[in-house]
Amino acid sequence: MSDRSTRVAICGLVALAVAMGIGRFAFTPLLPMMQGDAGLTVVQGGWLASANYIGYLAGGLSAVALRMPAARAIHLGLAIVAGSTLAMGLVSSLPAWFVLRALAGLASAWVLIYASSWCLDRFEHAAPARERALLSATVFAGVGVGIAVAGAFCALLLTARASSTSAWLGLGIVALAASASIWRQFQRASAGAPATPGGARARWDLESIRLIVCYGVFGFGYIIPATFLSAMAREAASDPAIYGWSWPLFGAAAAASTFLAAALRRVLGERSLWIAGHLVMAAGVVMPMLWPGFGGIVVSALLVGGTFMAVTMVGMQEARRVAGPGARALIAAMTSAFAAGQIAGPLLVSALAARHGFTPALLIAGGALVASAVALLPIPTMKRPP
Repeated sequence: MSDRSTRVAICGLVALAVAMGIGRFAFTPLLPMMQGDAGLTVVQGGWLASANYIGYLAGGLSAVALRMPAARAIHLGLAIVAGSTLAMGLVSSLPAWFVLRALAGLASAWVLIYASSWCLDRFEHAAPARERALLSATVFAGVGVGIAVAGAFCALLLTARASSTSAWLGLGIVALAASASIWRQFQRASAGAPATPGGARARWDLESIRLIVCYGVFGFGYIIPATFLSAMAREAASDPAIYGWSWPLFGAAAAASTFLAAALRRVLGERSLWIAGHLVMAAGVVMPMLWPGFGGIVVSALLVGGTFMAVTMVGMQEARRVAGPGARALIAAMTSAFAAGQIAGPLLVSALAARHGFTPALLIAGGALVASAVALLPIPTMKRPP
């Protein structure tokens, strides 16, 4: 494996760790802390999560039309993630939190779309085919690494009885430092690269639409545990030294899953792996209901955490296979659908949790994942009679 490809993979890993592990998912381990010291309710938490996902949707949609160099979009996204995370610790107004979480969501979508496409394009031209799966797994493992690091950081602060303000400020500093470590690498690697991110136009045929819809259902299905896992763990085990580690476990499973998926792709292929991922994820989503208590939360963290990044990775690979040169536009459209699903999930919890708890939302999400797995099955072609 060449040094150049390895540097690109590590650069992508760090970018996704900051954008997704902090910009997108830091709120999950911080929700119990904010419930304790800021008086945040589950309903308000659902609205805050949805604000982040609305921003993510705006980021996905704008990436389809944006015409700027990849390095500039990644730099801007990383700067917004770090700045908005720091600002969460400097203000205490709920409306201001809505705005900041929306900005973080928008920026994280830009980094995911531009950085993953930037890395995959370079692997396509500079790495042998046998190495690309491992390199791609390394890039997408960044999301799980970011979740695990942010989650472990918050778990340690929970044990020390620190405030959510301290957590936001600390994670903002981590985001700044990590972004600075890769800043110049994007500038050097982008010298002479094409300036426009759009590439060729995607063909919006039936297969592309099917990928978009199923990827949107995936966003809806996984987001309820991905947003409220720590809050559910807090209900099951009141000791922060116990429940605080449910989210780092989720992240560790996500990081490991990309390498397992890279190995399974050679055996199953992207589409079969995607279908299997939805079914395993569905089991993880309903596990807290089937196995009440902290044990069910742990199994849910492993099953959902162990599939959501694998599905993300194979979904983007499927987009590249289906759309070819128009893959970036299709990936942006899939990301937008994914974001729309994520908006619906927390809103569903906010509507149902006060009277019915998490159970109805978990059942709906699990059922949607099973239905989308069926929808991803190959469509049989009808032979014309001779």
